[in-house]
Parts: sequence; structure tokens; C-alpha cells
Amino acid sequence: MHSDPIADLLTRIRNGAHARMMTVEIPLSKIKVEIVKILEAEGFVKGHEISTEGKFPTLRIHMNYDAKRKPLIHKINRISKPGLRVYTHSDELKPLRSGLTTRILTTSHGVMTDREARKRKIGGEVLCEVY
Repeated sequence: MHSDPIADLLTRIRNGAHARMMTVEIPLSKIKVEIVKILEAEGFVKGHEISTEGKFPTLRIHMNYDAKRKPLIHKINRISKPGLRVYTHSDELKPLRSGLTTRILTTSHGVMTDREARKRKIGGEVLCEVY
């Protein structure tokens, strides 16, 4: 049992990118699927699929690399942790690194990027940031 499954997801993606693995397998949960969908839409991962082959369902993530086989994910950090939650308002969501950093938030309207949250003028808990 993991005390922080989102941190486990991010660590497995980070380690898989560093080891230049083609796929990474993670235990399945709804929030992880939503985070991976955002990473896929932003172009950080190629795709994902849900596998029910084993005893427990898993989420298989297909990693994305550039032409020189360098990972497109340079950094992926957990912001809000179980011991210290980080919430923000929509006016506090300023673009980071000239808009190259994508922050993933969980809001009352679902999981979304910081750009979408700014457009919809809603805040929430900042789960992680990727660039």
C-alpha cells in the first residue's frame, strides 16, 4: 500500500523516462488515468492503455522521446502532498517558465491544466508540475 499514489505515479514516470523505457506499468486508479490523459494531451507521453491481464488492473503508459531518444519530460514534481496540501485561486495561476511548465490541478470541475483553470476562472489543488 502506498501512502501517496500520485507521487508513486510521478516517480515511476520519472524513472521510466530516465531509464528510457518504452512503457511503464502502474496500479490503476481513476485519478491516475486523468493525470495521464492530461500528460498525453500535452504531448509528454504517447498514450496509455488499461490492462486487466493480472490479478489487479494496471495502467500502461507509453513514453514519448524526441529524435535523439531524449525524454520529453525534463522534470515532473509533486507539489501538493498528503502532509501539506497546496491550493490556489485562478488569479494566482500565473504561467511558469514562459508558459512551458504545465501544472495539473484537481478542481471541483475535474482534473485539468493550469491554462484551462485560468480560462474557466477556477482554482483548486495543485497536484504536480511538468516541463
